[in-house]
Amino acid sequence: MNETEGNTKRGGAKERLSKRDVLVLVVAGLVCGLLSGLFGIGGGTVIVPALVLIGLSQRHAAATSLAAIVPTSISGVISYATEGNVNWIAALLLAAGVIAGSQLGSLLLSRLPEIALRWIWVVFLIFVIIQQIVFTPARDGHLVLHFWSGVFLVLLGVVVGSIAGVLGIGGGAIMMPALSFLFGASDLMARGTSLLVMFPGAISGTFANWKRGIVHLKSGLIIGVCAMITAPLGTHIAGWISPRAGSLLFAAWLTFLAIRGIWTAIKGMRQAAA
Repeated sequence: MNETEGNTKRGGAKERLSKRDVLVLVVAGLVCGLLSGLFGIGGGTVIVPALVLIGLSQRHAAATSLAAIVPTSISGVISYATEGNVNWIAALLLAAGVIAGSQLGSLLLSRLPEIALRWIWVVFLIFVIIQQIVFTPARDGHLVLHFWSGVFLVLLGVVVGSIAGVLGIGGGAIMMPALSFLFGASDLMARGTSLLVMFPGAISGTFANWKRGIVHLKSGLIIGVCAMITAPLGTHIAGWISPRAGSLLFAAWLTFLAIRGIWTAIKGMRQAAA
């Protein structure tokens, strides 16, 4: 069975998942929710590899991941908002840029070669790992808004939306450190705000991907619903540990994913050359 046939089988209205597939999706969702609440990310770093594991291409996995991030982000935002760790105005400005950028990202996702998508994923992970190691956000930081910070938040949103659309992530891995490093937000405020921004961005990107026929809705919903269960636990853990411990844990998780991503990319290149 070639890649197109496999994707058609899994992507149609009568999509059937084996018991093993469902188990993988449920576990991925529970882990995704925990990491989403803990790190302020959408969980695409878990979702995409899980979807590839059950047989989706990198392209379809990235598109479906955005759909799963919608319910995941809702649960995480509620948990952070109840503690006052969401900046609603900053989120609105970021979201405006993310919605525009996600359309560009969706277009690139449908056109970039599969191997290119895999290596973009690896480069992105390495960049975030370095950032997490060298910079530690302050727990008592404050995000100050004025005209120019508002302009830069919109521009940041465009960049985040474009990258998120290509990689199938919510963009929290970019927004969370950027809000702390560039705008002075505390680590908890950055996580809560980035989760809020993911919601409209993920919806916008999912709609664009749906029109292109590359979203596997059933798989995305299974992951998203399961993630909603554990996201509140992740937010509580984030408040218990120090900002430095949170950064190092995030870097360790991304290092594992980067090593796995490099292996997968090299394997894909060898198969393409064979």
